[in-house]
Amino acid sequence: MAAEELPAVSVIMPVLNEERHLRTAVRRILEQDYAGAMEVVIALGPSTDRTDAIAAELAAEDPRVRTVPNPTGRTPAGLNAAIRASHHPIVVRVDGHGLLTPGYIGTAVRLLGEMDAANVGGIMHAEGETEWEKAVAAAMTSKIGVGNAAFHTGGLAGPAETVYLGVFRREVLDRLGGYNEEFIRAQDWELNYRIRQDGGLIWFTPQLKVTYRPRPSVRALAKQYKDYGRWRRVVTRYHRGSVNLRYLAPPAALLGVVLGLALGAAVHPAFLVLPAGYLAAILGGSLLEGRGLSVRARLQLPVALGTMHLSWGFGFLTSPRSLARRVIGSSAPAASAVEPAA
Repeated sequence: MAAEELPAVSVIMPVLNEERHLRTAVRRILEQDYAGAMEVVIALGPSTDRTDAIAAELAAEDPRVRTVPNPTGRTPAGLNAAIRASHHPIVVRVDGHGLLTPGYIGTAVRLLGEMDAANVGGIMHAEGETEWEKAVAAAMTSKIGVGNAAFHTGGLAGPAETVYLGVFRREVLDRLGGYNEEFIRAQDWELNYRIRQDGGLIWFTPQLKVTYRPRPSVRALAKQYKDYGRWRRVVTRYHRGSVNLRYLAPPAALLGVVLGLALGAAVHPAFLVLPAGYLAAILGGSLLEGRGLSVRARLQLPVALGTMHLSWGFGFLTSPRSLARRVIGSSAPAASAVEPAA
């Protein structure tokens, strides 16, 4: 397709405390081999590091880059602010620690047209820099770590429930009102659910990869996955029928471990088979998934897996119904919105 026929693209980036990766992330966007027009809109949250200064430097260096404020620092608010400030018919979401692979935008735009899709996306290709981050990356790209989600572990191209980040038709975002700003987490899944309910196609392809930098500590990973579980429970209450068995595995694992330990101590040691079985599964999975890692990273892999599972499960189980009620009460009505389930 000739350059003048290619649709113009708006890349939107919500950022908060991203001084470590922002410059590289923007450079990967600007280096894309895409002949159509492009703009990059960075929504700046209230960072406490040099993120704002780096963003200002990037905007001064390239006229395609500009910034908008995101005073709340919340991801969906930043995404919507960037969407409102952008102009082009194709909207590409990129995070401040996400690194596009070569040809990403061109391939996504082509597939949007070929598949008549509303949103196209691919793989969240976790890749660590430290030994801990490498262990987390192995956990995040394994089925024992994240189940059968294709955007984590790969798979064949085809329709999907959701994809990582996404490349959208602006008309779809405009019609559905963009991201639901009440969803501090899980806003991608929630938006893609509404797109599917609206009759739109979400298309996954392993051709599209975004390099993702994992959280740098156990504490940060635990908070990330606790929030994931907490907000996925809100989604299941907001959109009844959206839950599946994959979401119930982490809370089931946590309940098995806690109940097994409690009953093993209070009733009979036989109940310890539950936490022992989970530990054996984690260690066995780590041996399988840790191939190719350094000894230090392999030793940290069980910690990463356990942190992800149990934190997600804790967030899911403790997510209050009042949070879902607040989200529903303050959100625009959706066709499938209901009162919170038990």
